[in-house]
Amino acid sequence: QVQLVESGGGLVQAGGSLRLSCAASGSSFSLYTMAWFRQVPGAQRDMVAHITGSGSTYYADFVKGRFTISRVNKNTVYLQMNSLKPEDTAVYYCAAKLGVRPYDSWGQGTQVTVSS
Repeated sequence: QVQLVESGGGLVQAGGSLRLSCAASGSSFSLYTMAWFRQVPGAQRDMVAHITGSGSTYYADFVKGRFTISRVNKNTVYLQMNSLKPEDTAVYYCAAKLGVRPYDSWGQGTQVTVSS
């Protein structure tokens, strides 16, 4: 079980960049798979990217080549978002899971708004 707190959201113009941060606390953080999800009102929550404890990464096709997930100091996960598009507007959530378990640790979410 880890506690997650996101930060870094805000308003940005199309083509701009933001870096989201997820600060984690709790035991065995480095063993967890960490992920970023995003959700628009009325839509499902979609996975954006994840990074495993061994450093393997995954990106959704709609952000591949624009976003980068990374883990530093074993207690912070970043989502670097470049070339932002209006359709990237959503609440972004940090999440964590251990092994094959479902994601059961979630941050409070941070709003990202991309203007045209």
